[in-house]
Amino acid sequence: MRQATTTDTVAERLWRAAVEGDEPAAASVVHEALDGGVPEETLLLDVLARVQARVGVEWAADRITVAQEHAVTAINERIVASLAHRRIGGGAAPSRGRVTVSCVDGEWHAFPARLVAEVLSLHGWRVDYFGAQTPTPHLVAHLHQSNPDAVLLSGSIPTHLPAAHAAITACQAVGVPVLAGGRAFGPDGRYARTLCADRWAPDARGALAVLEEGVARPSASAGRQVVDDLPHLADQEYTMVARSRHRLVRQTLADLEDRFPPMRAYGDLQRERTAEDIAHIVDFLATSLYVDDTELFTTFLTWTADVLGARRVPARSLVAALDVLAEQLRDFPRATLSIERGAAALGAHALRTGPGPGTRS
Repeated sequence: MRQATTTDTVAERLWRAAVEGDEPAAASVVHEALDGGVPEETLLLDVLARVQARVGVEWAADRITVAQEHAVTAINERIVASLAHRRIGGGAAPSRGRVTVSCVDGEWHAFPARLVAEVLSLHGWRVDYFGAQTPTPHLVAHLHQSNPDAVLLSGSIPTHLPAAHAAITACQAVGVPVLAGGRAFGPDGRYARTLCADRWAPDARGALAVLEEGVARPSASAGRQVVDDLPHLADQEYTMVARSRHRLVRQTLADLEDRFPPMRAYGDLQRERTAEDIAHIVDFLATSLYVDDTELFTTFLTWTADVLGARRVPARSLVAALDVLAEQLRDFPRATLSIERGAAALGAHALRTGPGPGTRS
């Protein structure tokens, strides 16, 4: 109980300092806790990770700005680095094996992967940490040189799942197993299994446990195709939606004014933001087609409704955008089903949350 109270206090103090942009104070909070006997792993996973998760929650609720979001992330990253530098030379040489920790190509959210890398280092693993958006060819080239026990592949944004699948397949083709992790792979790792990753872990402690159990090496092979893992892709719906992304966004934006008249009064910045929102809708729709799971799409839509509601943008604008998109994709059965379920999810979400800023005209 006392340890929990300590970490709660340290996390709150760190949050206050970081959100104010006071890096020296934020770093002092963590290093004083370390000097006071709080284990480094606890600070990484129960303090820094908690504060980083709060960044996303506070931004979604419109309680901090994008600038504050970036500042807190940068401060947290530098604190993690300072802990690692403090540790250099003070511990035993790596003895457990060698792993590569990398983000999916296109994935900029590197903080979760960095925490995994540091925790594994604490437990005696030699870690090659590559950080954000590592191109798959470069990752595979490194595997040929290093032959690690496993690749730990991190993804936070589900729209990068097709790229994750390419990386998983490429790593396995050279005989290196892949341990997937991060929110992109679903709360229960369902998309890691869909994409045929060798194992999945929900967090750094879970990844450590999997590695301690041992991960069997796949047989090196070539010629495995995407459709071998995902036969539903034979209908070409994902390919057509992904390739038509720019046209779909442009046409939906153009037609949305008729469905959502308040948009006619939007300024340039509001139109730009609306175009970004529509692009995200198309991207998540395409990804739901890739993994054949409408829940991925509906979850994104209800989250977006909450984000827009916090910014006093009516959620009915989302439904209008779905209507326009549905007309363009009426010849695509799986896409149509996803859009229908998305609209239904938004309706049910509005009933649960009740009237508020997100439902005003």
